[in-house]
Amino acid sequence: MTKQIFINLAVIDLQRSMDFYTALGFTNNPQFSDDTAKCMVWSEAIFVMIMTHDKFTHFATKPISDTRNALAGLFSLSVESLEDVNRIVEAGLKTGGIEPNEMRDYGFMQQRTIEDFDGHTWEIFFMDMSKLPQQA
Repeated sequence: MTKQIFINLAVIDLQRSMDFYTALGFTNNPQFSDDTAKCMVWSEAIFVMIMTHDKFTHFATKPISDTRNALAGLFSLSVESLEDVNRIVEAGLKTGGIEPNEMRDYGFMQQRTIEDFDGHTWEIFFMDMSKLPQQA
């Protein structure tokens, strides 16, 4: 079996969150979705499970954090171009996402950050390895 990653996130409004992640470019896998959770697919190896708070508590061993007020993690997604970075973030903003800071340009990597309605923070980035500084 191919190694995969499933990121599990508690969300307040499941449909609104599904619309947000769809705008970013995720697709829904109905096989692992119901009225309490949606499996959102980024690639063959990367999945985001968005779940109602009630559903999430069945898996959690600690209280759910309020990620609108405290950072719980940074999730980063690589894309093929700077145009893709801009397109994805702009689509997320149109659905109500928040961009907490300006684009960061590291020379070899450009990154924009967007937060969903629950404050989950996503960094969308393009990296050009040919511009990576060479070590002496």
